Formats: sequence, structure tokens, C-alpha cells
Amino acid sequence: MLWMRKPGGQGNGSNNSSRCNMSAGMDSNMAQLLSDAGGERPSRHLPAPSSPQNPESYSIAPLTPSVSPRSVGSTPRYRPFSVVVAIDFGTTASGYAFSLVQDPETIHMMRRWEGGDPGVANQKTPTSLLLSPDGSFHSLGFTARDHYHDLDPEEARHWLYFEKFKMRIHSTCDLTMETELEAVNGKSVKALDVFAHALRYFRKHALKELNDQFAIALDTDDVRWVITVPAIWKQPAKQFMREAAYLAGLASREYPEQLLIALEPEAASIYCRKLRLHQLIELSGNEVTNGYGPDNPVVSSFRQAREQLRRSRQSRTFLMESGVGDLWAEMETGDRYIVADCGGGTVDLTVHQIEQPQGTLKELYKASGGPYGAVGVDLAFEKMLCQIFGTDYIERFKVKRPAAWVDLMIAFEARKRTASPKRVNPLNISLPFSFIDYYRKYKGHSVETALKKNSSKLVKWSSQGMLRMTPEAIAELFQPTVKQVVLHIENLMQKPEVCGVKFLFLVGGFAESPILQQAVQRSFGNICRVIIPQDVGLTILKGAVLFGLDPTIVRVRRSPLTYGVGVLNRFVEGKHPKGKLLVKDGTQWCTDIFDKFVSVDQSVALGEVVQRSYTPARQGQRKIIINIYCSGQDDVVYISDPEVRKCGTISLELSDTDKLSPSKHRREIRTTMQFGDTEIRVTAVDMISSQSVRASIDFLSN
Repeated sequence: MLWMRKPGGQGNGSNNSSRCNMSAGMDSNMAQLLSDAGGERPSRHLPAPSSPQNPESYSIAPLTPSVSPRSVGSTPRYRPFSVVVAIDFGTTASGYAFSLVQDPETIHMMRRWEGGDPGVANQKTPTSLLLSPDGSFHSLGFTARDHYHDLDPEEARHWLYFEKFKMRIHSTCDLTMETELEAVNGKSVKALDVFAHALRYFRKHALKELNDQFAIALDTDDVRWVITVPAIWKQPAKQFMREAAYLAGLASREYPEQLLIALEPEAASIYCRKLRLHQLIELSGNEVTNGYGPDNPVVSSFRQAREQLRRSRQSRTFLMESGVGDLWAEMETGDRYIVADCGGGTVDLTVHQIEQPQGTLKELYKASGGPYGAVGVDLAFEKMLCQIFGTDYIERFKVKRPAAWVDLMIAFEARKRTASPKRVNPLNISLPFSFIDYYRKYKGHSVETALKKNSSKLVKWSSQGMLRMTPEAIAELFQPTVKQVVLHIENLMQKPEVCGVKFLFLVGGFAESPILQQAVQRSFGNICRVIIPQDVGLTILKGAVLFGLDPTIVRVRRSPLTYGVGVLNRFVEGKHPKGKLLVKDGTQWCTDIFDKFVSVDQSVALGEVVQRSYTPARQGQRKIIINIYCSGQDDVVYISDPEVRKCGTISLELSDTDKLSPSKHRREIRTTMQFGDTEIRVTAVDMISSQSVRASIDFLSN
């Protein structure tokens, strides 16, 4: 049995209370806690599901009253750190930056990477990982890509090469610790191991650079690590990155605060706060800049952006303002703006409001976005190749000549970066010799013949042995992805909470594209000021460092989903369905009632918590498990509603303190949940011994 004090209504902070209990003998599949909707009469709570091996082992006894449903959370275990290292783990490119706690106004970028493409600054390295045929780590980044390129085609089929694998975490709806990733050669490896290999490489690389540059002996324990993820990622994906970081040795479960998960558009917003006017490029401005007159202000601002970006990449050290930058200094309380993080895999949008005079940030609308990153242009190019050469051939070529396929996409990536809305010359893309040779063997005719048969006149075969694409053909590749980005920003701006935005900041690697810049400026330049930072591709990385130095800068966030547990309420004839009637000890209960902890898009302040108290069902019980349910809707009634799903569990590991809790006293375990951080957190305290209880929340075991 179990008693619980909960807020009246839907857990919204009311001081009304109700008592709940549960029967340990009930069906273990009925994963619920229970409550009285009116908040005045006692109602009953069911336990989370018991272990199949031992149905009694995780039972919960009556909940004891808790003091308040919301209050400030307890302080987590803390270990002092000397430096903050942020890892921007991107879909197409990754890198790290760091700052010493003694000198927080200086951000150091990582060393330039060896290798790379001609004409492309190497502030980041490709998110490409190469494992040896036996599955051991070989290399990452340019080194991995170049080594894989140099392998004999037959030998390459045995090596495990991964690229753009971050998108799999976003697109997998049933992500678990056992989820696998498929290498280019078709073989699969546990995704957790792939991510851990990459993070372990960055950890070693960063520590070596810190020790070399500052001549001090630093190890992992001296560092606060920050890993960036899209704001639209759900809790399982965020937990997955944390688990990979633990496996890579960045932090441990004993000191979880040593690792922070930073949301990418939030990090960009934090960094933009610090910028001076000369570090910002306004795409919608009409002023004369760099000698270009107002006849074509958009093109001139694009040129200005590219030139300033080139200059900024010559430096690895960046000095931050001690306060806020020029743009923020002129903002007033209540001013709002959008940050659009246009990355390789996703476009991530967040809406912030400035809070003066402290300069903190408040989220106004839950993070939104989708898979509309620069990879979409790559997929459009692959679709075009399938139309010209046949889907069967392209799929066959990827399997038989995996390294050559990677070469082809590298060649396209280099040309894609030169695409511009004002380009008038055709764009040439080299086809690997193996592509041309294998096509003749597979199809019985040349690639030139295939291009001549192709109905599109926008792609031709050049005499130099290259695909010759007209500017219109390039625009067609960008158009679907760019259209989705503009449409999503447009839909966001129609929300009441977003009306009246003053600024739209474009950040992320895809934001470097003049085609995307022009589309956004044309769509929104008359509504707000469209601005890109000078070092647009590094904005998130630098902001993640600042977040690591001060994680409290975003004071209020919005809950992406509605979270709660299943409860029993008193059965009301005519209100509750007969199918949910449960009779226990002569009392009628309605099962499956959704007891809300927090609502979708609800403002939740940093440190604000929801509390519940539980007591074990029997002496000597060592574990309690409680199911968590979520929904994208606010008006949820039952956990069995179609839009509701079980999304995680809370586990409470109990120590043997029965001697401190005589049978005449119920042992109260007070659980505290935080929804205002970048991750949902849970802590627990044994109220009799005042000792912390090992509490964890798991979103990966469903």
C-alpha cells in the first residue's frame, strides 16, 4: 500500500492534498500511481510495474504527505573544476573549445585539424569515424575520411566507416542502449559504442592540447564538459548522449554535474548576447558596407558576411565582453527574438526574451524544428543521381564501392559550399573513375549516354569528365530544404507568444549558405531584423563554453511535453467509463487517470521542482520503480488515451535503514523532479535518516 500527498487539480502548485494507496497484489502491468481529483477525499495510488522475476520486489506502500508540490531542488554532488571544455557534436562537422575558469572572458578554439579540403577553413573536423575490421577505434575526422579514401576498394569493404550518424539518434523513435548504427559497408555496431569512440577522441585531444598549451597537469576530473544537442531532441536522445559520455570517460554517475547537456540554439543565444555591433551582420540592412552601395543591399551584406567569416577564422582566441554586447544593451525588458540554428542535420528554433537588468534569458515557446538541415541538400543530390543513373545502380555502387561513394559526396560538399543565388556559371562536380567504370560494367553503356537520355536539361556531361550543373539545377537541390526552413519559421512567428519579435538570428553551419540567407531575408526582412554572427559556424560552440561557465543564464524554459503518472480516482458514475472501474475493499476506483506533473509548453523556472513522497510496501524492500507517461497534448485525461505513451521510469534504490524506521512509522522517500533544466532530473531523500537515496530516471529502457 502507498499514500501520497499531491497538489490539487493537475499538479499546478495548489496546496490541496489527497492521500493515495495501492495494492501490492494488483496486476504488475498496471503501472500507475493514483490520486483524488477533488483533492479532499482519500484516493488510491497503484505502484509502477513489478519485476517479472519477483512481482513483490518493487512494490510501493502508502505515500506519506509531502510538504509542497513545488520548491527549490536539493543541491547535487559537486566537484570543483578548472576549465570548461565544450564539444559541438554536429551532424556533418564537430569540434571543441575551452575556457579557463580564471579567465572566463577568453574562449580558445581547438587546434586546426590536419587534412581538410582546399579552400575550407578547418575550425571543425568532419563527424566521420573509422573503425578497424575488428571493430577497434582507428581515427576520426579528416584522418578517418582520408584513410578510408586511400584503402583498396576490396579492403575498404571490411572497414567500418560512419558519417552523419548523429541524425540516427534524432530519427529513431525507439532509441535504446542497444540501438545499432549501420556503417557504409552495411555492417552494424552498437550506436552507444560509436558515439563513445568519438567523444573519447575529443576528450583525449582536448586534454592533450590543454596540457601542451598551458603547461599544467590537467585530467578529466579538472574539467566541466559540455556536449551540445538539438533543442528538439527528446529525453531519450539526451540521455543517450550522457550515457555515451560516461562510457567515454568524460564524467561519471557519481558526479553527473561534471557533464552538462547544452541545447544548441540556447548556446547560440547565450553567445550572441556578448557580441559587439561589428561582430554582427544584418542581412536586411540598407547601409553602404565594404564599398557596395544600396543598389543590392542583400548581396553586399552576403559579401560582408563571407569576408568577416574568413577573417575571424584566422584567430583561435576570442575575447568576450564582460557584460552584454551592444545589441543587448539597447534591448528593453520584454524584447523577444528568435534563434534559428540551421545545422547539418536539423533546424532548431528557440524564442527568447531578455530579462533586464540581470541579462538572463526566458524561453517563450517550446523548442521546435525538424530534419531540415544541410543534409537535405545532399539527399536531393543523391535523388538526382538516382533519377539519372537509376536507383538500383546507386544502391549497388554504394555497397560495392563504399569509399568511392564517400569521395563523390565529398566532391559535392565542396561545390555545394560555393553555391550562391547570384551564380551565373555552371557548377562542375567530379565523378570518381570507379563510378564511371562500374556504371559501364553494370549498365552496359556510358554515364554520358545516361545523361543524354535524362529528360532534364539542367545537368549535362562535360568534356572534362564531370557533371555540369546549371545554377537552376543547384537551386532545385536547395529549394525543398530551404522551403521547409522558411515555412517552419513562418509557422513559429504566427504563434501568439512569438508576435512582435525584434530579431531573427541565423546560426549554424547551414546558415553560411547565401541561398538560405537570401531566402530568409526575403521572407522576414520586412518583419524583423535578420542577423548572422560574424563566426556563424562557431556560434554554438562558443556559446556552449559560456553555458558551461554559467548554466543559470537561461532562467525559464518551456516544457516540450506533458509529463505525469497514472493514478486512481474515486469512480464517478456517468463521468468515468465502466471499463476503468476497479473495486478494492468495497471502494470503487477509476483506473488510468493521468496525474500531471508539468504541462506541454508550460513555463518552468530553473530550480523549480515537483515533489512526491513514497514509502516501501514492506520491511527490507530495496527498490521502487514508478512509470512516467508523456503526451504532446495538454488536455490528457487517461494514460490509455491514444496520444499518451509510457516514456520512462523513476528508480529509487533503498538502503537498509529499517532499523531507523520502526514498523509504527512509515518510511518516507521524498522524490524531487526538476523540469526546468536541459534534462529532467530526479533526486530523493529518506526523510527518517535525512540521507540521500540513489534516484535515477531512465528514458532508454522502454
